[in-house]
Parts: sequence; C-alpha cells; structure tokens
Amino acid sequence: MNQLDKIKTEQIESHQGEGFMLTKFSEAIGLARANSLWPLPFATSCCGIEFMSTMGPNYDLARFGSERLSFSPRQADMLMVMGTIAKKMGPILRKVYEQMAEPRWVIAVGACASSGGIFDTYSVLQGIDRVIPVDVYVPGCPPRPEQIIEGVMKIQELARSESARRREMPEYQKLLESYNID
Repeated sequence: MNQLDKIKTEQIESHQGEGFMLTKFSEAIGLARANSLWPLPFATSCCGIEFMSTMGPNYDLARFGSERLSFSPRQADMLMVMGTIAKKMGPILRKVYEQMAEPRWVIAVGACASSGGIFDTYSVLQGIDRVIPVDVYVPGCPPRPEQIIEGVMKIQELARSESARRREMPEYQKLLESYNID
C-alpha cells in the first residue's frame, strides 16, 4: 500500500459542499487547543529578556496562537519557566502549576530551568522537573527567540495530538501521582 492509498483510507468519508467540513471531534479540539495557547511566563533572569524579544515584532509569537499572555494561573494552559529557580521558589512554582487550567503544558526555557545551569549550589533548583512535570525543554543560555518559538511549536504538536480528555489518561494519572499532584 503506497502513501497516497494510506492517506485515503485514514480520512473520514465526508460530504463535499460549500461552508461545511466533516472531521473527528478530537481533531477539532486538538486544532483549537494548539492554536490558542495562553502562556504564563514565569521569568526570573536573562531567559525572560529573550522571551520578551520573542513577543516583540521581529519574532511575533502571536502568529503561533499565543497572543494573549496570562499572568493568572487560572487563565493559562502553558507555563513557560525561564531562568534560575531558587529552591525556595519551588513550592510557589508547584502551586502555580496546580492552579492552571487543564490540560496544561510546561516548557523549561534555558539551561537554568532545565538543569540548574552553571549554578550548582545549595540554593538553586537543579531543574524544574524536580517539582513539576515538564513537556518540552528549550536548551541554551539564554536560548535564542527562534528556539523558544520551536519549543512553543512542540507544545502545539502535543496539544494537537493529545486526547480531548488528557487528564483521564492512565499515563497522565501515573505521571501526576509520581509528583504527588492530585
């Protein structure tokens, strides 16, 4: 079976006409989620400055559906943690994560958020994945705006392909249990 035949068999039989389209409900939900992410920036250091340039006119993150930055966790579904996170900030970061709307995604932007960066000290959290689950890691110190945009695009791929009921998936339940999150 060649690639074209495979695509034809996977498509839903549809009626053709002007003004309507037939698709799976889960695909429509995924498309809507992927193109309307509401990011919550949790920026503490230099990576936050790079993120600011990502939102500016040269890179324009808004063209990827992330126009509206949310500074309230209850109105956000994508947490972008950028910069050095002190261990004292760990419980606060976790509380912010728990208050976010479901489904929620997390991006660790930069070396400090991903692994503690160059700060191998008693006071710096050696990666935010010690307190909350992370979906996408963006490397760099600080990462370029193009890398941050690529991270957002990876989240869009996740949002597009995940089940409409992500929280009820056994794998997701097991992940949250490993972090002691209800």
